[in-house]
Amino acid sequence: MKKLYVGNLSFQATEQDISNWFKQAGATEANVSLVKDRETGQARGFAFVEINNDEEAARVIQSLNGQDFMGRNVVVNEAKPREGGGGGGRGGYGGGGRGREGGRGDDRGGRGGGGGGRGRY
Repeated sequence: MKKLYVGNLSFQATEQDISNWFKQAGATEANVSLVKDRETGQARGFAFVEINNDEEAARVIQSLNGQDFMGRNVVVNEAKPREGGGGGGRGGYGGGGRGREGGRGDDRGGRGGGGGGRGRY
């Protein structure tokens, strides 16, 4: 199974639109996950598509990458795995954000508390 990244999508594109487009390009089955903003629920302009057959995935990438879809030239390529297990950069939010501003300069800064605090402002 291959996971593909699909970028530069129209914000009006739905999972069904993307699935149909992939099927027209030769994917017998395409599981689409359209990424949406957590707060607004609006599409963020990219999606991930899982295709069961590696050969089909290669043909679809060749066929669709750079092509016009709903008025935009879309990027289609093999998805790269997240680095650090997916959540490594978010570990510091709790340390510096508990109302103890003076605590940032002490020994605990090396655990990510200081870095997480800066990212919040």
